[in-house]
This record gives sequence, C-alpha cells and structure tokens, in this order.
Amino acid sequence: MQENRNSNNLILPDWFDGKHLNEVLFCQRFLEQNPMKSINGTFFNVEGRIRDENQLKKKIYDWIKPYLTTGISKRVTNLLDVMRVESYSPELPIHRDRLHVANGTFFLDGTFTSDKDYCRNRLPVAYCPSAQQPETWLYFLSQLLEPEDIPTLQEFMGYCLIPSTKAQKMLMLIGRGGEGKSRIGLVLRALLGGNMATGNLAKIETNKFARADLEHELLMVDDDMKLEALPQTNIIKAIITAELLMDLEKKGHQSYQGDLYVRFLGFGNGSLKALYDRSERFFRRQIILTVKKKSPCRRDDPDIAEKMCAEADGIFLWCLEGLHRLMENQYHFTISQRAQENMDTAVSDGNNMVDFMVSEGYIRLKPDCEASSKELYGVYKLWCDDNALHPLSAKSFSSYLIENADYYNL
Repeated sequence: MQENRNSNNLILPDWFDGKHLNEVLFCQRFLEQNPMKSINGTFFNVEGRIRDENQLKKKIYDWIKPYLTTGISKRVTNLLDVMRVESYSPELPIHRDRLHVANGTFFLDGTFTSDKDYCRNRLPVAYCPSAQQPETWLYFLSQLLEPEDIPTLQEFMGYCLIPSTKAQKMLMLIGRGGEGKSRIGLVLRALLGGNMATGNLAKIETNKFARADLEHELLMVDDDMKLEALPQTNIIKAIITAELLMDLEKKGHQSYQGDLYVRFLGFGNGSLKALYDRSERFFRRQIILTVKKKSPCRRDDPDIAEKMCAEADGIFLWCLEGLHRLMENQYHFTISQRAQENMDTAVSDGNNMVDFMVSEGYIRLKPDCEASSKELYGVYKLWCDDNALHPLSAKSFSSYLIENADYYNL
C-alpha cells in the first residue's frame, strides 16, 4: 500500500488527506486512545468526571499541530464539540452500594475489586484495609470536638462518600474562630478530590446558575459562613432533600433536568439563619456542632493539615465506619444532647414565636380559653418589646399559629 505523505514527507493519518480533516474519523480515533463518555456536555472516563477540558484541548492540539498551521485554536474547539456528540451517552447510573476509589471499586458489603467502571465520582483515596489508624487526625478531633460529637462528624463524612441525600441533613461547625475547624475541609479535599466544591451558601439561593455548578459534586464546603440571614431557603432545602431531578441552568445554555446529590458543610461563628423562613423544617435540616474553645496554652502545628492528609487512607477507613453506622441506623445521625440543644437554640433564635408560645405571664394555653389572632398579636408585640426583640409581621405570626395549631392544640 502506498503511504500518504505531506510535503514534509510526514506520514498522514487516515483522518487527514493533506488538505481536509475528517472530523468524525478524527474523533473516533481519538476516543479509541482516550475512551470517554459525554453526559449533558460533561466528559467522563473511568477516573470520573473530567473537570479540566483544557487538558483535552491540549491533547487535540498535539494531534493536529503537525498537519495544520492556521486556524488551529478554532479547529480544536470545533473538534471538542464534535467529540461531545460522538461520545454521547445516557446518564451514568448512581451507585449507592459502592465507592469508586483510586485503586478499584469497594462495595459496601465489604468486597473489593481492582476493576474500574465508568462512574460519576471516583475518589482519589485508595482502599487499604491494612492502613494504620490516623493518630494525628484522631488527636486533632479530640482537641476540636467534645467526645459525644465526634461520631456525628464521622457519620457525616462517611455520608459524603456516597451520592445520596437520604439523610436529608447539612452539617454546621460553629466556633469563635481560630480553633482549626476549617482544617476538616482540607482533609475532605484529600478524601474527595475534585468531587468537592467550595462556595457560599447564600450564592446557592441568589444565583440561578449556582445549582448547575453543584452537579456531580459530593460535597460543597462554605468555610466562612456569613452571619447575614439568607433571603430565601427554598433552593437549599430542595437540594438537601433532593430525590427527583432538578432544573439546572448553565450560562448560555438551555436549562435541563439533572441529578443533584451534593451535601453542605459550613464553618462559621453562628448558625445559618433565614430572613423570612420561620418554619422549623429549615432548621431541622441542620446539624449544629459547637467546637471547643481554643486553649490559651495550645501551640498550633503549622503542618497539621499536611500530616492529616498523609493519613488519608486511614481516615477513609474511619469514615467508612461512620457510613456503615449511619446506614444501619436508617440514615439517622447520632445526635448528642449538646447538638440537640444547639438545634433548639437555632430554632428559637430564628423564630422568637417559639419562646413566646411557652412564655409565662403573657399567654396561657387552656382548653376553656379563647382569643382572636389580633389580640394574641398585640400580646406578642408587648412580649417582644419587654424582651428587646423585633416582632414578626402579623402575617408571619398568623401563619406560624396556623402551621403549628395541632402542636399547640389550638
């Protein structure tokens, strides 16, 4: 067979005849050497989602630069778009019975195989059953949290390993600052890699494109929660409890239906509050852990994060213990009395109606008594004035009474 060469005596590939580039054939050859699937415009391989498309562009560029000398940048972009069509695939299944790890696949029934399949999320950590106990990590936690709250964190970190929202909770770690709680985010980055995003919870509610950024993410960390109340809570509540497809929109693209299974973890100086949402449902979606006060005698290790990340394989096994315990408890977290009191305080702070309804000297709940909503609201405003609190609107006041009528036997 006569070889096809260009003017520089360079052997030409079958997708280029010296003048024209066959885009379909090029993509077929490229995918033979770089197997990928395109789902909703996002590329996946056996290692999970390909987050940086610039790497793909560089590979395409390296393939065509020996044969083309002009318009290469535009041609690379066009070829990548053709690649999306050529490698199109339906949605990958969401596996909740296994973890795709760096060295294979770990099934939650305890079995492991080195085989790798296409997946939405592959963790950068390896499954090593003989990994040493993460002593630095455990000591760090003993300095940060009360003993009864450590199992809660263990379960939540295990929960973040699988693409599931069954527990329908978000976790808040609250402290005055300087305790080192944000180091947990760095450890989670070592465990989750590119499957973890960082961002701002308020942006989730106010930016219509923010939801699409969370697609295929296992966790979003807000390491500096703002104390300002959220203007809305509908989106966050919907994501925490997501069981159906959600409407997602990217800039410049038509909206589409996609799966969201991202969990939220926040670090701050106070719990998450809502400007208008006074329902307990919003607050009950949160688990609030308070960290220990930093001891004035404590000397911080500037390398603590690196030391803990070096224990990633052992921390991964520790997280698996928490995940198995959570699943055995039907996705109900271990909640200490301290954490429960934190939640009760958050509910009370977010809606002073809770404290008003149990106040003494202002209101009595008796079967043979009655009062109009207007009269009750007047007493409520007096109570707020006596306690230097800002009263809710009359509409919010009435809505709360109607929503909780059965609870208060009204």
